[in-house]
Amino acid sequence: MNIILADSYEITDKHIRLTDYRAEHIVKVLQLNTGDMIRFGIINDGRGKAQVTGIRQKFPFFVDLKIEISESLAPVAPIDLVLALPRPIMLKRVLSQVTALGVGTIHLVHANRVEKSFWKASIVAEKNFRPYLLHGLEQAVDTRLPEICLHRRFKPFIEDHFPTIRDRYRTHILADPGGKSSLQLEIDNESGRVLLAVGPEGGWVDYEVQKFREQGFIDCSIGERILKVDTAVIALHSRISLLLES
Repeated sequence: MNIILADSYEITDKHIRLTDYRAEHIVKVLQLNTGDMIRFGIINDGRGKAQVTGIRQKFPFFVDLKIEISESLAPVAPIDLVLALPRPIMLKRVLSQVTALGVGTIHLVHANRVEKSFWKASIVAEKNFRPYLLHGLEQAVDTRLPEICLHRRFKPFIEDHFPTIRDRYRTHILADPGGKSSLQLEIDNESGRVLLAVGPEGGWVDYEVQKFREQGFIDCSIGERILKVDTAVIALHSRISLLLES
């Protein structure tokens, strides 16, 4: 945890008392004392520092902080993600990892090779996404939560919902091992926002690939190796980020 995060409603007159895992982390891991400073951020708002003004170093822990916000909320990340819903344990990893890397919106969609039972998992509920998103923010010292959108049917997503958001992006990339183009050919540092679509473990079926193409997606490959979803997302995000920044 590289920053302490809190919701605005937890703060009163620039002060906050922590009594949960954040207090335990400050006491047991950071081993701070009264007067020490720590990075602090307000979720979906600014960040700065906080000073420890009171602390209990035995269970039940508490930490009192005086907050000073000096930086505004960072801009939205230039990459959004369309992700075929992975199995729950992998979804947890992906949510934390892409949040740490930086992503604006994550569209979780159904696909032919996504098991319907995945949609019944406890994590597929907005309140249960949050801890994994916060973990990514705490790692990256960020405060902006990604938006999560659920699409339980593929065809309504690609035919009805996607046209309403298409113009937000200059580049639409479909990750496909058999893709005929490459990220290097499609993305440069003037490409604007990018929407990246990553399929399930078995990949997109031909019907899905064709539907993406009809909506203007360009299918790109990053090599012959077949990667697991969590590895592929990180590799693709990293390459796109590098091309946008170069």
